[in-house]
Amino acid sequence: MPIWMVHARTTARSAIDVSGCAAARPLPEKMGTPRCVLLAARALVGAALLAAAAAAAAEEEEYVRPPSRRIILTEHAEPAAHPQQVHVSAVGAKHMRVSWVTDDKRAPSVVEYGRASRNYTATATGDHTSYRYFLYSSGKIHHVKIGPLEPGAVYYYRCGMAGEEFSLRTPPAALPIELALVGDLGQTEWTASTLAHAGKTDYDMLLVPGDLAYADAQQPLWDSFGRFVQRHASRRPWMVTQGNHEVEAAPLPPVPGAPPPFAAYGARWPAPHAESGSPSNLYYSFDAAGGAVHVVMLGSYAPFGAGSDQHRWLARDLAGVDRRATPWVVALLHAPWYNTNAAHQGEGEAMRGAMERLLFDARVDVIFAGHVHAYERFPVTPPDHRHC
Repeated sequence: MPIWMVHARTTARSAIDVSGCAAARPLPEKMGTPRCVLLAARALVGAALLAAAAAAAAEEEEYVRPPSRRIILTEHAEPAAHPQQVHVSAVGAKHMRVSWVTDDKRAPSVVEYGRASRNYTATATGDHTSYRYFLYSSGKIHHVKIGPLEPGAVYYYRCGMAGEEFSLRTPPAALPIELALVGDLGQTEWTASTLAHAGKTDYDMLLVPGDLAYADAQQPLWDSFGRFVQRHASRRPWMVTQGNHEVEAAPLPPVPGAPPPFAAYGARWPAPHAESGSPSNLYYSFDAAGGAVHVVMLGSYAPFGAGSDQHRWLARDLAGVDRRATPWVVALLHAPWYNTNAAHQGEGEAMRGAMERLLFDARVDVIFAGHVHAYERFPVTPPDHRHC
């Protein structure tokens, strides 16, 4: 059974919404499409989704990349104690992590929440962090885990006992589930149109295979990005993994007092890695739809070779999946293992050589990647069957 490899860039002009499952059909190896894809699938994106995408993409014989658009810088005009950059992520089956930033370093890390607007029946207290990046000093970054929560339910919440009320909807406890996938986000006019388009699908969860803010060491862009996506990221869980623009490594040789790689990413977008037995925020896994879907978030920029922590963790994680109870296994990473574009050619080859066999043996259904700012699909057969 082949694994489907897909990589995508933001700025989709159409969404794909498939109900139920269908038998896999052969697809063209490459098809011109917009430079981003948003994939939303009921019962998950699998071979059925990709077959539908092929039919839609066939209408475009040749794709011409549209010009870039301006960056949108989003300011914060509220009082210092008011939350900004609010986003939520799933932590286990019944909990959500609410994250936000305040300029006021004395603001409490508290979330009030309940099933009715302005009627908060529960309160949770979490922790906070901050970081420095040379002359930049972040605000107070809060992370609070709330729950247990009912599946498929709307909750209203307020962060830090100040500011506006937000609402979120928890993912369903069983299939069908609607997922969306957007790679290489940024904060431009293209990003705005993509997220507006995604919002029309009423997805249950957003998956991001790396490259969020495109801050590239300009730390105020992380703050602007958090405010930019707040409208969407505060309503549905966003599950992300890192891309090359999250590394933000200090120059070589290291400057005294230089921040470590992923300083901003790790402080602002923590992953539920401990829950999946991962030792690193850069790779982890989680279940969705009551365990019917297992999502593996891999780290293209963390050590991945045989004997590495990530390699050992991935082997353990996949070995623990019972495919009788979990019919869908999906993996995300940033740098694609297969790519016909000139850009970033071969950058994922070392990771492919180290990890592809593990995914084949576990019968992973589909792998999504970003990085090349184009859309391609590849049905990939196991290495030992390629010359039969």
